[in-house]
Amino acid sequence: MAKKSVRRNRSTETYLFTSESVTMGHPDKVADHISDSILDAMLAQDPQSRVACETLVKADMVVVAGEITSKALVDIPTVVRQTIKEIGYDKPELGFHHENSAVLVSLTKQSPDISQGVTEGAGRHREQGAGDQGMMFGYACRETPSLMPMPIQLAHLLTTRLEKMRQSRKLPWLRPDGKSQVTIQYENGKPKRIHTVVISTHHAPTVSDAQLRKQILDKVIRPVLPKRFVDKNTVFHINPTGRFVEGGPKADCGLTGRKLIVDTYGGRGRHGGGAFSGKDPTKVDRTASYMARYIAKNIVAAGLADACEVQLSYAIGVAEPISVFVDTAGTSKVSEQKLCQIIRELFPLTPKGMICHLKLARPIFGETSYGGHFGRKGPNFTWEQTDMAAKLRKAAGL
Repeated sequence: MAKKSVRRNRSTETYLFTSESVTMGHPDKVADHISDSILDAMLAQDPQSRVACETLVKADMVVVAGEITSKALVDIPTVVRQTIKEIGYDKPELGFHHENSAVLVSLTKQSPDISQGVTEGAGRHREQGAGDQGMMFGYACRETPSLMPMPIQLAHLLTTRLEKMRQSRKLPWLRPDGKSQVTIQYENGKPKRIHTVVISTHHAPTVSDAQLRKQILDKVIRPVLPKRFVDKNTVFHINPTGRFVEGGPKADCGLTGRKLIVDTYGGRGRHGGGAFSGKDPTKVDRTASYMARYIAKNIVAAGLADACEVQLSYAIGVAEPISVFVDTAGTSKVSEQKLCQIIRELFPLTPKGMICHLKLARPIFGETSYGGHFGRKGPNFTWEQTDMAAKLRKAAGL
């Protein structure tokens, strides 16, 4: 007889959970940013552009490959070099330099077999279908005001602070590459304290290890961390190898889509497997993930659950999702089956409907390629709005 699986209840346990973030100068994020900058350049001229753009960076070489069908005329090497400069690789001594980078481009048109499934009225189904099969997830919880898990939210705040200190020249020895990591101790299912913080930051050889550690602690870490979660036992690891002078694409190869957990929920919510960056809104890997976050966040904001994970699944060329799944970890005020019905009634779940509702056919994606795609503020992050909360409460009878 097969053993029955039992969902583990962590609401009464004490445990540690860790998430990481990386700066915009991390090699993989450089690749993401270049891919999304090319996407934005295409959408700025032609909102109907079909883009699947992958980037590899290493030393002074950038390879851009993929499939693009668009009426736009974009100078790809110029976009690449401008993006590298904006990130901060603007000096030859960094080993990766916008002016010295060789840019290799291998782009073809989108496959006509895929195109007919995505083009309204062209495929087997009349509606605009999904650009691929797959499952996408969205997550939200009450741990932070942004309804994101605390470990990833704090990790993002630390890397954002690192970037601000570098760009403002308040810490002039900082260089673009860097990472953060935050471990939270949970008790009874809620954040209790910050257990450990790790910062590894790219730096000029002129700064001493003692000076770097002190200034990172005083000007990056302490201004970001909520004081009530820090205690005398909180551990800080700052550049734990003792040296990080060689960084960026000079030290490591970067690839589009290799920081998926950084892009989403730090490992707390599941990830469907598809990368976001470099993909136009017809790609449900990106758009349905944004919609799933939007739905989950509104469910939590409406008070229908304390935590919520939403899964949407699609078949290539088919508009409506194959399935809608909700998991509230036992915190829902109404049944999860009813939540699935409400979601289908209230939210547009076809590619065309999601693009229109979230206003995605715009050049807004470069900003998403660093600092995470979720838990962000600003008019372009439409999937972070909670404008459906009241409708959800009404539909649920609360």
